[in-house]
Amino acid sequence: MPRALCPREQPATEGPGDGASVAATASAWTGVDRKVRVRAVLERSGEIAALATAGCWVVSAVAFESAGKRIGSLSLNLIRLVFALLPLSLWGLWTRGQALPLDADGHNWSWLSVSALVGFVFGDLCLFRAFVLVGPRLSTVIMASAPVWAGLLGFAFLGETLDGRELLGMALTVAGVTWAVSERRPEASGSNPAADEATPELSPPRRRWWRWLTGGVVMAFAGAIGQAGGLVLSKHGMAGYDPFAATQIRVFAAIAGFALVITAAGWWPRVVAALRDRSAMGSTAIGACFGPFLGVGLSLVAVETADTGVAASLMATAPILMLPVAWWRGDRPGRAGIFGAVIAVAGVVLLLA
Repeated sequence: MPRALCPREQPATEGPGDGASVAATASAWTGVDRKVRVRAVLERSGEIAALATAGCWVVSAVAFESAGKRIGSLSLNLIRLVFALLPLSLWGLWTRGQALPLDADGHNWSWLSVSALVGFVFGDLCLFRAFVLVGPRLSTVIMASAPVWAGLLGFAFLGETLDGRELLGMALTVAGVTWAVSERRPEASGSNPAADEATPELSPPRRRWWRWLTGGVVMAFAGAIGQAGGLVLSKHGMAGYDPFAATQIRVFAAIAGFALVITAAGWWPRVVAALRDRSAMGSTAIGACFGPFLGVGLSLVAVETADTGVAASLMATAPILMLPVAWWRGDRPGRAGIFGAVIAVAGVVLLLA
């Protein structure tokens, strides 16, 4: 039986309607091409959401930087999550007709709550402790390993596999980010006391240097693994559930976790004092919209539709996206920052190819 001819292979026919026929055929193929382009975008929706997440991290980082210097990181962590509940509730009411995730089942609540405790609470507390012990530069370099841990955990617990192109793209992205953030910068004179509290100049005596260094490195790696584990657990916990409603569940659980930590630390008077700082609250509100609301919500969209390791690699490009912001603020990157950004962008291109 002869093979059926596709539209491009149909024999030409002659007649007075040739012009209209050609126009109709061209219109049909234009429609097909448009559908192909839309399908290609949808197939990469997870990767696009991951890059959008990185952009949200940049905005939230700038907002939280000024707020954290005024009220401290522990108070900021709790207040930003509480602030995020309002936009999450409004979004749920608009998109699903429900302000609260009351339609979630036990699987969603249990696993998403655990993911919040692992990623939000444990991961963030370890990271901030690493900032104090070994400083933000080394901590950020180690945190760049989070996509590697996410890929390993996704393979071990979710059965995700990556092809050669994705592995190479992940490697280039992580290497570029690591190179960019590892660049040493001269310390500015007259730094503020709040920033000094997060630097390693307050190191213990020399005889305890090794224990201090290893403790900070362990904390940074624990923070990276915590963030990666939070993503993997979130993907398992969603199981097709709405990503933003899932984010709301995680926020509820994280608020409970940080409330326990603050109670144990006797920090409530500082939280109350922080609420009276209008400038800090304004910055926190902006950061909450782009962080726990949009950023975390988009990150769950990313891991839902893309491999966890790939999504984590693209989300880890936030320091690269921060370079233009840093340049605009007068903190010009050196050659390592620029070359690292180029390598990271090459990795992103591979992951989106």
